[in-house]
Amino acid sequence: MTLWEELNNEKFKPTDFEGFRSKPGENAFTISTKKWVELTNAVGIKVKSGRFQGGTFAHRDIALEFASRISAEIKLYIIKEFQRLKIQETEQLEWQGKRLFTKLNYLIHTEAVKECLVPTNLSNAQKNMAYASEADLLNVALFGKTASEWKNANPNLDGNIRDYANTIELAILSNLEFLNSKLIYSQIEQAKRIVILNKEANREKELFNKNSIKKIERLKMNN
Repeated sequence: MTLWEELNNEKFKPTDFEGFRSKPGENAFTISTKKWVELTNAVGIKVKSGRFQGGTFAHRDIALEFASRISAEIKLYIIKEFQRLKIQETEQLEWQGKRLFTKLNYLIHTEAVKECLVPTNLSNAQKNMAYASEADLLNVALFGKTASEWKNANPNLDGNIRDYANTIELAILSNLEFLNSKLIYSQIEQAKRIVILNKEANREKELFNKNSIKKIERLKMNN
C-alpha cells in the first residue's frame, strides 16, 4: 500500500508511518484504515460510513492484491487474465502494423494505376472510378466481394471491408497490392490479373493458416 501511494499520490506522507514499519506482527500492533489514511494522507483506500453503503473501499490495484493474498484461485485468475490481455495487446499492435503497411503499399499500387491506367484527360470522377476498380480487384481476389457488396451485407458496421480484416488477410492484401502494381506495369489486362491475384491470395492463405495452426499447437504443448 505504501508503494502504491508513493507511485500514485503526490500528497502521500510516508515519513509519518515510519514508526509503524517495525511493529507489524507484534501483539500490541493495531492500525485501522481510518488511522492509516489520517497518518499518511493515503487515497488508495478509504472507509465510508453508512448502514447500506458503508464499508472499506480500495483502488482496484490494492483490492486485487488483497484478493490474491486471500485466494490462490483469484491470484491464478489474475495472472491468466494479465497474460490474455498482453497477448491481445500484442495482436492488436501487430494488426495496426499490418494495416499501416497495407496503406503504405497502397501508395505504390495507386501510383501504378495513375501512371499506366489513368489518362490525364479523364475527369476526376472517371479517375476515381479507375482507382476504385483496382481497389475492388484486390478486394475480390482476397475477400471474394467488392467494397460495396460488403457494405450492403454489413450496413450497421462503420468503416470498410479492410478495417475488419484479420492480421493474415492484411498481410496478404499488402502483398497483393505490390504484386498488382507489378502486373500493371507489365501491362497485363485486368481480367488476367484477377485470376493471378486470386490464385496468389489462396496460396498465401493456405501457407499462413498452416503456420498459424502449427504455432497454436506449439503454444498448447508449451502450456
